[in-house]
Amino acid sequence: MRLHGKIALITGAGAGIGRGIAQRFAAEGARVGVFDTTADACSDTVAAIEASGGSALALVGDVSQAADVDAAVAQLATHYGPPDTLIHNAAVMPAGTIERTAESDWDRVFAVNCRGAYLTSRAMLPHMRRLGRGSITFMASVTGMLGLPGIAAYSATKGALIALARAMSTDHAREGIRVNAVSPGTIDSPMLHAFLAAQREPERLRREFNSMHPIGRVGRIDEVVNVFVFLASDDASFVTGANYTVDGGLSVKGEQPQDAA
Repeated sequence: MRLHGKIALITGAGAGIGRGIAQRFAAEGARVGVFDTTADACSDTVAAIEASGGSALALVGDVSQAADVDAAVAQLATHYGPPDTLIHNAAVMPAGTIERTAESDWDRVFAVNCRGAYLTSRAMLPHMRRLGRGSITFMASVTGMLGLPGIAAYSATKGALIALARAMSTDHAREGIRVNAVSPGTIDSPMLHAFLAAQREPERLRREFNSMHPIGRVGRIDEVVNVFVFLASDDASFVTGANYTVDGGLSVKGEQPQDAA
């Protein structure tokens, strides 16, 4: 029960890594706000948490819309009390180089990945400040650290989140609020499955994703979740401004299949 007493808002918690984070946080004793774009996705995650004896609240909205974010945070605070933990995991990942990225895709990926981090942090910080404590963790990516081909817009947003975590960590350290980022490598998740489905030879590319990680495989969702639990817990009380890579050595090797579009 490393997160006993924590009240957490988790964006993009309706599926994939976000759902894994939400379920594990609840299992570790946190009360969880499950924030996603559809009622069905939120309900599925909440049902899974409650079936395991945890406590969760469905919060439906778009992280890129200030009214939705403010309403979700207010609802979470009314239901459980002032929240002290934020995980911004919501993200979209259009494939393509700059020339192959439509303006609408560029705008949307920045709206969800970066504007969402700004809006959720802005809404949560007053609660954390009043409590005198808080933890914010952004889901970044090794793509934000390396020049990997075929995902230019997504990579730009993830690099921005790493920089934002560093900037916010210095702004809010004296208030007892820690801000960090986590940068996974390739993880066996719905986002990877969707990316592969858009490629010319998905099965071959999946094998290449496995082989390009020095550890010999892509990561599991639970391996990423473990780091989020640590950063949200009091075990990480002296950790702020950090970017934790969870990538099986990918950021050291620095490769991606070259024909990924």
